[in-house]
Amino acid sequence: MEVREALWVELGSVGYAEAHRLQERCVEARLAGAVPDLVLCCEHEGIVTLGRTSPLDEVVPTGVATVRVERGGEATWHGPGQIVLYPIRLLEGSSRDLHRALRESEEVVIRALASIGLAGARVPGKTGVWVGGKKLCSLGLAVRRWITWHGLALNYRVDPRVWRGFNPCGLDAAVMSDVATAAGSSAPSRERVIDALRSAAAEVWGQRYRSLDRDALEGLLPDRPKDVNR
Repeated sequence: MEVREALWVELGSVGYAEAHRLQERCVEARLAGAVPDLVLCCEHEGIVTLGRTSPLDEVVPTGVATVRVERGGEATWHGPGQIVLYPIRLLEGSSRDLHRALRESEEVVIRALASIGLAGARVPGKTGVWVGGKKLCSLGLAVRRWITWHGLALNYRVDPRVWRGFNPCGLDAAVMSDVATAAGSSAPSRERVIDALRSAAAEVWGQRYRSLDRDALEGLLPDRPKDVNR
């Protein structure tokens, strides 16, 4: 596999709407060839996103903001204690397959978990990554002219009460868990998990990452996003 330079951008805690606008600008810049493939790594404030297959009358937790988005899948929660990756990747050749892109994203998480001593697995017919029958990672992608956006959310250390009141990804809330719970007393630091994800992403996607901060990324992007869904 050819290894290509890509960017890894740590955003820290950022509002969902702000991250969504940033993704749009990154997609536009990638389409224009202004940036290579890149990964945005962040954490959000509490919000429930509704994917393309979420019913219009989706029940969500009382008092939690909701937003309908372009990705596939159903309702899922984002918030404190998660590690969210948004890969802005140009799919080329045989990689122009959304199902393959989803499986590769799962593979990133499975390899990252293996490196910290957890046996991640897929469940036939479902999207995401499980450990011991509990779901730790949710995924949902959108594609614009073969550039991916949206991405994956790995639960690192999440208050289990956030799952109450709705069916995350169409599942019983009791199936949701996180890295800290699965690892128990040997739970790695958040930084260690992010490093594991970065290393696994480099392997699976054939990328060599250069770290970039938000300000440096902003200098490469257009001021205003176009409608990336057109």
